[in-house]
Amino acid sequence: MSGLSGKAVIAGIGATDFSKDSGRSELRLAAEAVTAALEDAGLTPADVDGLTSFTMDTNTEAAVARSVGIPNLKFFSRIHYGGGAACATVQQAAMAVATGVAEVVVAYRAFNERSGTRFGQVNSGLVGQVNSSGTDNAFSYPHGLSTPAAFVAMVAQRYMHEYGATSEDFGRVAVTDRKHAANNPDAFFYGKPITLEDHQNSRFIAEPLHLLDCCQESDGGIAIVVTSPERAKDLKQKPAVIAAAAQGSGSDQYIMTSYYRPELAGLPEMELVGRQLWQQAGLGPQDMDVAVLYDHFTPYVLMQLEELGFCGRGEAKDFIAGGALELDGTLPFNTHGGQLGEAYIHGMNGIAEGVRQIRGTSVNQVSGVQNVLVTAGTGVPTSGLVLTA
Repeated sequence: MSGLSGKAVIAGIGATDFSKDSGRSELRLAAEAVTAALEDAGLTPADVDGLTSFTMDTNTEAAVARSVGIPNLKFFSRIHYGGGAACATVQQAAMAVATGVAEVVVAYRAFNERSGTRFGQVNSGLVGQVNSSGTDNAFSYPHGLSTPAAFVAMVAQRYMHEYGATSEDFGRVAVTDRKHAANNPDAFFYGKPITLEDHQNSRFIAEPLHLLDCCQESDGGIAIVVTSPERAKDLKQKPAVIAAAAQGSGSDQYIMTSYYRPELAGLPEMELVGRQLWQQAGLGPQDMDVAVLYDHFTPYVLMQLEELGFCGRGEAKDFIAGGALELDGTLPFNTHGGQLGEAYIHGMNGIAEGVRQIRGTSVNQVSGVQNVLVTAGTGVPTSGLVLTA
């Protein structure tokens, strides 16, 4: 083990309800989530001296501190690239704790993504930005590539062409997510599993992506409390040790439109993250008891399995066909239901589920969990974590 490994832990998790219309402001959602996470850890707002979040979050650290009652902040940090930031917020928090810059850092993400600004819709304003992102988007928007589903459809088509994957292969991911969500009372799709036939019969959003290949748009908030192993000894919960935390951006990287690479059907930034995680933790794919993989679109789950070393290039369809992702499979997957089944909170709810698996409190608990992999958004510069007991 090396780097940050073992020098910080997750000691608390908190969440709001997950809905399509929260009925309250994004700041209130953030404050509720942070307050719940502190209560879970057995800490007070006065114990917090750091906050981390996404650049996309509308709630400033100062506003969250005021709303929660945090008197002083010694550290605050934000990460770019949408869902790719999820695990990186915890990495930033762990770095602050490990270096003594702060003692208790809370990572948060809160939004009204269904009742407010909908990320899945066309946003022509992205092209008009007077910055490099506006220039990048101008390459794709005029050609009709103007939603995340359309961006991913291009890569999915190439992946199918190169490796023989089918829409049914993608559908198996969705079916597994919804099966696990059906057992989760906090999931939006609690009690609502789907069949592969349901997946195949759902309408196309951007071919080859069906409706049930695409994650939800959700209202809600999540917060994660990071502190030192020493501090956690006096707290309420069994800590989840941050054995590894990494970020990655690949060659010729764009934001979900990295079409100019020699190989289109891959996620080299996730391979980079994986290499760092395994090196830091001193573990490998074969050691993971549970995988919480970012599942905004099902094809990227198959590609992540390959990039992270769970199977060879083009072999994910065969890897999952035998039930590997089931609770009793070789790699139990998204036991909370994922972003397709529980909620789309930019991957932060996946980190919380990783912690629950380490604690032994998941609604779909896998027995004897020691090591959990969590990944952040794909198609963008991304991040990942390995959590251990």
